[in-house]
Amino acid sequence: MTAKDNEAEEAHLSNNINVPGQAGSTCEADLNTSSTEVVKERGRNWGWMLSGIICVNVLILGCALVSGSAYSSVNISTPDLQVFLIILLLLSSIWMIYYSIYTTRNKNAVVYKDDHAGPVWLRGGLVLFGLLSIIMDIFKIASYVGYLHCDSAVKVAFPVIQLVFIVVQTYFLWIHAKDCVQLQNNLTRCGLLLILSTNLVIWMTAVTEESLHHTTVPDYPDNVTKLSGRQTYISKASYGDDKCKCSHTSCSIFKNAYYYLYPFNIEYSLFASAMAYVMWKNVGRVASEHGHHSIKFSVKDVFLGPVLGVLLVIAGLATLIVYEMEMQKDDYDDNKKDKAVMMHFVMNIIIVTLMSISTVIGSAIYKVDHREHVTDKNPTRSLDVGLLVGASLGQFIISYFSIIAMIATGAKGYLNGLNLAWGILMVIQLGLQNFFIIEGMHREPFHEVQPVTVVANPYVLQPSKDLSSLEGTDMDTKPSPAPIALSLHSHTAEHRHKLSWKRRVLKEVSAFLLLGNILLWILPAFGARPQFDHDSETEFYNFNMWAAIVNVGLPFGIFYRMHSVASLFEVFVNS
Repeated sequence: MTAKDNEAEEAHLSNNINVPGQAGSTCEADLNTSSTEVVKERGRNWGWMLSGIICVNVLILGCALVSGSAYSSVNISTPDLQVFLIILLLLSSIWMIYYSIYTTRNKNAVVYKDDHAGPVWLRGGLVLFGLLSIIMDIFKIASYVGYLHCDSAVKVAFPVIQLVFIVVQTYFLWIHAKDCVQLQNNLTRCGLLLILSTNLVIWMTAVTEESLHHTTVPDYPDNVTKLSGRQTYISKASYGDDKCKCSHTSCSIFKNAYYYLYPFNIEYSLFASAMAYVMWKNVGRVASEHGHHSIKFSVKDVFLGPVLGVLLVIAGLATLIVYEMEMQKDDYDDNKKDKAVMMHFVMNIIIVTLMSISTVIGSAIYKVDHREHVTDKNPTRSLDVGLLVGASLGQFIISYFSIIAMIATGAKGYLNGLNLAWGILMVIQLGLQNFFIIEGMHREPFHEVQPVTVVANPYVLQPSKDLSSLEGTDMDTKPSPAPIALSLHSHTAEHRHKLSWKRRVLKEVSAFLLLGNILLWILPAFGARPQFDHDSETEFYNFNMWAAIVNVGLPFGIFYRMHSVASLFEVFVNS
């Protein structure tokens, strides 16, 4: 019996394995499917790894060349750095042209679009900063041409190649920012991170060059207290060799013109880097079609926030003009310059105080706002939050170092007291604003509730009536639906009114904060450097340490303000 049972069991097992369509074949199919998925996942990881390696190597090599060319004691010249940048710009431009041609000819390359990526206001800002960067390159070319007879021709070739790169990249990001590529994924990932790293190296170069123009080591370190102020620490460095003279008289005009366009070129590189990163995250992604809301920009019923914001911007610009005029005077007057620094401190304290109060009001509205939180994964939103928090660290660092210096020295004098108050208020404002923006970006947009007109059925007994009230009446008479429709409409109108005041407050706060951040971007981006015009931190930390802190933290703080403008615009629209 045991032998027969074993033979029957073996026959049964062999039948199950050999019969097509049974468990054995199903298991084999599952194994094949799993193997295919593993191969795809390995290929995906391989593409991410290779693109990451390319990006890291380009960034480290670029950082070494940029930092080396910044010091006169290091034997790395500006043309050496510009040759490296020209190679990156050419490779990136060639790849973007290839990508545009390939995706245009192959309809299956881009099947899905990410609706959240590349919003119109972000692409519009990219175009605006791109145009101003092109003007900057034109001014550079006009200025560099005057040094061709005695300086390297690479200095003329670099702005020409950069101009072409900006045109190609602006078109590329305007057309393809929402793409979720499905073909040639690994090549696309490598190309996108090449673009990202190229823009970041350009950003590092521009930031370093701009910082060197605004910060120079004093010629006589022992006399820092006697030679304090803008004349000691800030100078306008020349682009040609000191011994090389310009061949035409317009060099200084073009040079002074494109100095003021550097902030726009810096922001352009950061905007392009962010959009390239989102495209890289979307490679191979199947974008979900649900959850997209049609959002329209409107300034209806918003008045107080924009008006106060515009007045604040005008007052801030007037302060900046007076401040710069005083700091650039040849005759150094301690009393006048201290008054200009005091005026700048007071203006900044007023700005951050008003912004903090409005942020508290907006955050309080979130407590009574019952909109749902967004739960779907979105690379654009994740990047915005990461950049917002990361970039704010630059301003946090400067503020905390300044607070420590003021407390350690006793904050003696009205300038030190104002500087301490400004540092503390800046820390509070940054924390409150980060909370307000992040919370607003993770809320679902408001939905208008349309009034519903309900027509009563004459053959259905109304709840307000009973059978006794219908005695002696004509049952065939059609009752009027007006009372019911009016009641429902009144309830809907009341609900819309409850939503409208929340929306109005959030829009007012968002508009005011947006304009306030524009002002806080303009002040440091266009030359206001109270960190060097006021000597307390310089004397406490020594010049080299304090200059490193400011030159590293301030570019991130400037980018934080511009990134906050874009995020607040999104919060305004969603409200």
